[in-house]
Amino acid sequence: MNPCLILLEVRLGQDDGLDVLREIRSHSDVPIIMTGHRLDETDRVVGLEIGADDCIVKPFGLRELLVRVRAVFRRQEMGRVARTHDPERGGYRFGGRQFERRGRKLVDPNGAQVSLSKGEYALLLAFLLSDPLTREQLLQATRVHEDIFDRSIDVQVLRLRLRPEADPSAPNMILTERGVGYIFSPSVESY
Repeated sequence: MNPCLILLEVRLGQDDGLDVLREIRSHSDVPIIMTGHRLDETDRVVGLEIGADDCIVKPFGLRELLVRVRAVFRRQEMGRVARTHDPERGGYRFGGRQFERRGRKLVDPNGAQVSLSKGEYALLLAFLLSDPLTREQLLQATRVHEDIFDRSIDVQVLRLRLRPEADPSAPNMILTERGVGYIFSPSVESY
């Protein structure tokens, strides 16, 4: 069962709450409110920068906590509504990577931006939206040029494998399924 909200203590004995926050953010967009007795400005800024939705200093009253939780849920719902009106907004997380639709950029697990051509962008977006994909479906999704041929999609897939794959010679993200086409293997989470 997935939580709908996390209250995260910054000082977790031996563990650092900011490290836990990074780990959660690498694979989930669940709302997170950081708490702590001595949240100095640096802790709050770093926490918000790496993905916390809000910060609250202890001791706090139940009413303040409820108002902050409602505000986080309200902002999350507003973002969901905005994405339905503007499909280019938002993005996807997969395999430790982040793909932002508006900026048309792919960010690797180390935070480095991976440049994508128009064709690679269209191809990656097609993989993120549906699975498995035949060559014909990929050709339709990547109609950058009308004169591309059936086998040219294989070349585009090969080029795309050079971007997110750790080892393009032994792909584990974009897999070939004989007789079908291609399958995008990592689980994909939209945000």
